[in-house]
Amino acid sequence: MRPPRLMAFGVVAVFLPLLLPSNLLASKRNPADFPLRVHVYECNQIIQMGPSGGINFVDGTGRANLIENGEPKGFDFSFRCLDHVNYSSGYETYLARWKKPNAVLEILVPVMGKPNATNACELKVALKDGLVYHTHNGRLLEQPAAIYKKWMEKVQFDPEHGKNEPISPATATPAAPVSAAPKAP
Repeated sequence: MRPPRLMAFGVVAVFLPLLLPSNLLASKRNPADFPLRVHVYECNQIIQMGPSGGINFVDGTGRANLIENGEPKGFDFSFRCLDHVNYSSGYETYLARWKKPNAVLEILVPVMGKPNATNACELKVALKDGLVYHTHNGRLLEQPAAIYKKWMEKVQFDPEHGKNEPISPATATPAAPVSAAPKAP
């Protein structure tokens, strides 16, 4: 007969993965399965530490733009993931795909210090109606998606097709802002 500790460990090892949300389980994913792009402008996070002192999970909220079939869409989001979701530097975007159309996006978050390694993170999204986010003079603002789309075409910014930088950085700021985005509660 097995010692009780060993048996308890075996039970935990078998059933623990079944208890964790699927977005907390890391696995190898094919980037080709993530055709959409997400640019994160703002992200507020709370780290939940585990008993051993490491990160257990991270809860957060934020604001971002989705590029889907060449169309920009602004959205607010919340998440619980294994790691931080950082705001996008410059024109960086996260690879993404819909888990539940117009409700849950899955993005690939790079693992620091491990080239080509990623964790999946599910974002619960609230799409903005016809608006996108952008920054102007350090402020996060909203503007009509149609104006942002014209800017994307003008500078040939199309991260879904490998055009990850505008062709002319001097013209890389979208048109004048429409409104300031309200601060997250």
